[in-house]
Amino acid sequence: MPKISVLMPVYNTSEAHLRQAMESILNQTFTDFEFLILNDASPDPSVETVIKSYDDPRISYVVNERNLGISGSRNKLMDMARGEYFAVMDHDDISLPERLEKEAAYLDAHPDVGLVCCQVGNIGNSRVTDLPLEDIALKESLLIDCILVHPACMLRKSILEVHGIRYEAFFSPNEDHALFCRMIPHTKFAALPDVLFLYRAWEGNTSHCKARQMEAAKYGILEFARRENPELWAMSRMFIEERTRIKLFDIFPLFSVRASGRKKVFYLFDLLPLLSFKKRHPKYRKS
Repeated sequence: MPKISVLMPVYNTSEAHLRQAMESILNQTFTDFEFLILNDASPDPSVETVIKSYDDPRISYVVNERNLGISGSRNKLMDMARGEYFAVMDHDDISLPERLEKEAAYLDAHPDVGLVCCQVGNIGNSRVTDLPLEDIALKESLLIDCILVHPACMLRKSILEVHGIRYEAFFSPNEDHALFCRMIPHTKFAALPDVLFLYRAWEGNTSHCKARQMEAAKYGILEFARRENPELWAMSRMFIEERTRIKLFDIFPLFSVRASGRKKVFYLFDLLPLLSFKKRHPKYRKS
């Protein structure tokens, strides 16, 4: 059996983006993998033309008879997979050559870790993520927002199977955040310091096209995640001011309270720290 199953659902994507994504996997330094590509009944015939132009025995290509949506397609790919680890991949991003090698090596060396991610760069600009590397810090952050880039993650198959964790269509298109939060009580998380993945931000991204749906789903995910991990949520709230600052108005401060030299955070319905105001008078500004 292959060590890694690379799981890539495809739908409507440009030929250039799809070729870059596929070639980034086929050119990995680590070669013991199967590359499972699932066409979710795309109406664009060029998608299949591109995929079939590659003659590589590691590719397994399947077409859905009807559109299952992203969660259904991801679950079908997991059912097809034979590898010990799942490497998630999207059809318009780029995995750098050592991604599979380094992520698999980390999971091999840390059997108590069920999810590992890497730092992520952006195609077209110089921005790079600064993910915390430690288990607790990553989990605390997930109780505030989804900081992990899904297609930059590698998952241990056994954790998902033993605990019956699947992608949930109810939370689509934020199904990845829900999956991560379901994993929190059952395994450790880790992030590598290396940039091994490049994310493509463009107008066709789900994060752009379905931003409102993603935001709505996030509130449902945070509700169950905080309820199921009360101790972690209690710890997270101690550091929320440092990690989540959202300015409501940038014209003048509505109010600002300081106690013992430290700024307080105000909570709205105890869900998210939406209010964190700074005094804009010169005497309150840092030099």
